Parts: sequence; structure tokens; C-alpha cells
Amino acid sequence: MRILLYTGKGGVGKTSIAAATALRCADMGRKTIVLSTDTAHSLGDSLDVELGPEPVPVTTNLWGQEIDVHHSIATYWGRFQEYMANLLTRQGVEQIVANEVAIIPGLDEGASLLWLNRYVEEQAYDVIVVDAAPTAETLRLLSLPETGRWWYERLFALGKGLGRTLGPLTRAIGGSAVPDNSTLKAIDQLFDSLDKVRQLLSDPQLTSIRLVINAEKMVIKETQRTYTYLNLYGYNTDAVICNRLIPDSVTDPYFGAWKSLQSKHQGLIREAFDPLPILQLSLLDSEVVGLDDLRELVRALYGDTDPARVMYEGRTHWLESTDDGGYDLVIQLPFVDRSELELHQKGDELTLRAGTHRRNFVLPRALWNRLVTGARFSGGLLRVHFK
Repeated sequence: MRILLYTGKGGVGKTSIAAATALRCADMGRKTIVLSTDTAHSLGDSLDVELGPEPVPVTTNLWGQEIDVHHSIATYWGRFQEYMANLLTRQGVEQIVANEVAIIPGLDEGASLLWLNRYVEEQAYDVIVVDAAPTAETLRLLSLPETGRWWYERLFALGKGLGRTLGPLTRAIGGSAVPDNSTLKAIDQLFDSLDKVRQLLSDPQLTSIRLVINAEKMVIKETQRTYTYLNLYGYNTDAVICNRLIPDSVTDPYFGAWKSLQSKHQGLIREAFDPLPILQLSLLDSEVVGLDDLRELVRALYGDTDPARVMYEGRTHWLESTDDGGYDLVIQLPFVDRSELELHQKGDELTLRAGTHRRNFVLPRALWNRLVTGARFSGGLLRVHFK
């Protein structure tokens, strides 16, 4: 089984690429589902079929699903939402308001993750292709297994103890804000499922995250930041897809400046994402709608290769805390001589030059107010210290 997750800034074309990839996998004989976690769904429009909150057959070996937040919450988080709504109602909040605010931020997105866990446990498909929400929402989605567990352990640790000692008494006198054991068990199982999803998504042989990008400066910067956080969370990004490049066959002078600018920005993309494979896809001469158009797109993108293969494995950089309260940004630099290295920090960016090659890192939020105080290079690893 393989999970392929496509994400990128809104409007870069990730839905078409995710749909085309799923169609190619299905055409190769693999039982495939493509599902959208974006609240502004366009997957059905791309496939030119009507999709819903449950899997819908699209063509041979291919199913599609547009995950509906309310349907997913009712399916996976119903017991949790019921408890939180009842708790708020007891505090005087009107029922309709309580039902809305009972969903803690992030848990609606977490319901999307639980579909993955279900399909993997059931071995329902050979390939699961995820058309993820724009990058900021996807980062919240992928961080939820960790942040959700942190929240749960602190909020309900007291409740577990109180439920055992005060539960029978408070229920006898008309109800309680303390969750009963069955509610706690149901919530526990949900967060255990999220932990399983975390393991699934961080297994590089199972899951690959692919970043869809346009050759535009703002898009590149946002995608860099996404890539940094994916590295920090331990998720394997195995390719970058540069979409909507103006083809060489276009010679109209009107597009000359755009072509020149795209060529310049492709250099920035190589600096930012090397050594990841960078796939290029030209701007097509019409919108991509329906299976025939998607097959044309996927031929241009992957050629005759298998899109479900692992294209790259391994983190290129990560963050480690240090004893002095600072952090080391650890960067893999095999086959580089120490004398070739130069570092420059400007705001939230760190530029590394190794000989004639240059890498640009957008720093995570934890490092924004810190300065580089030193660096050491050993065993192919550069450790840049922020204090």
C-alpha cells in the first residue's frame, strides 16, 4: 500500500495533479482512491463526476471522496462532541451554540486523518491519493496527532481521576461535567487512532508527501516554510512538482518577460529544495477536466514511470534542542569540504553556500527571534546553533 499526499499554496494546481496521479495508478491495475481534505472541494470538478462524503466509483479501479467535515465528525468524533456540547450546555450555553463550539480547533481536520487509518487497517485500497488542503491547513492537519495528544492528556488526566472517585456521586445528584468511563474510553480510542495515523504518515515506505509549486516568489517562500515544518515533524517529502511553466514553444513576445521570470525562479526552487527530485509540468492549452485531460496531464508529468514509487527518502534538515536552551539546525551535507561552507542569516531565512552551490532555508517559528552563535561540521552533518 502507498499513501501519496499532495499539498501546496491555493491555486497551484494540486487537485488536478492528485486526480491525474490517482487515475494513472488505477490504470496500472491498482485499486485506488483519491480523497480531498480541502473544505473548498474541486476534486469532483476535476474528475467530472459527482462525489460525496463516502467513496464513489469513478472508473475501473478508481474511487473518489470529498470528505465532509460534519459527516466525518459524526462518524468519528460523535461521542467526543456530545460530551463537550453537554458540558457547555450545563454552563448555560444554548444547545445550538454548544454544538458548534464543541469542536475544538483542529479536530474537524483530524476526522479527515481517521479515514486514512480506516482504509489502511481494512486494506481497502492499494494506493490512497490525498488532495490536501492549502499548505497552512495541511500543516495543522499533520501536526494534529502530536498536538491533539498533548491537549487530551492534560485536559482529561484530571477527569480520569475524578470520574473514578466522584462519578457515581455526581451522577446520582443530577449529572456532572466529569466524563464517565465509557466516554473517556471512546475519546482514548480516537486519540490512539490519531497516533496510528502519525505512524502511517511518518513511514517513508508507506507515505510520500509531494509539494506542488508555481515558479512564483511568494509561492516558493510559502512552500519552503511548509517543507521545513514537514522535515521537523519527520514526514518524508519525496518530490516537488513545478506546475504551469510556459512552454518553450510559446514565442509570443507578450510572454517573454514571464518566461524569463519563471526561469529565474526555477533557480530559486533548486536552491530551496535540492536534493529532492523536481518534476516540471508545462501550462496546458486548456483547463483540465475529465479523465481524458487528466491522462494527458499525467503523461506529461510522469512519462512512463510509476507515480507511486518512492522518489526520495530521508530528511535533509531537522531541529534538535540543546542543553543551553537553544537549538541546533542539523543539515545533511555529504561530500562537502568544511572550507567551502559559508552561512548568512537574514530575518527568518538562512542561506548556506557550499562551494558553487547555495541552499536557502526558511526558518521555523522557534528560531525567528534567535541568532546564529556558531556552527560545527562533522560526519557530513552541519549543526548551526541558535541561542
